[in-house]
Amino acid sequence: MTERTLSIVKPDGVKKNVIGDVISRFEKSGFRIVGIKMLKLSKEDAEGFYIVHKERPFYGSLTGFMSEGPIVVMVVEGEGVIDKVRKIMGATNFKDAAPGTIRADFATDIERNIVHGSDSVQSTAFEIPYFFSTMELA
Repeated sequence: MTERTLSIVKPDGVKKNVIGDVISRFEKSGFRIVGIKMLKLSKEDAEGFYIVHKERPFYGSLTGFMSEGPIVVMVVEGEGVIDKVRKIMGATNFKDAAPGTIRADFATDIERNIVHGSDSVQSTAFEIPYFFSTMELA
């Protein structure tokens, strides 16, 4: 089934100039980028996006990090895209990420781990509209 997911190149990925590498890995896997833009989140924007983690101990540092520099948000479309994009990204902890994944290749910290990807249909339903209107998606 064709589905959509949200992926974000986080501030560390933008700073390391790996935006194109991330996009290329998704496209080479047969997925289409149907929406993309660069923006800078305020602390409040980041807190709203990561509200699901509000009670977690890393919430403050994560939202601070996500608002410290530009990010690239994109909507990726394809068959089974939610699970497959997560496999392409690799484990959240880059030390556990499989060789050849984005996080294994570029991340150096569990929190500053280059990319974000929606983890479920429910997350996608919240995350895509957080950044994109329907008119912005091809």
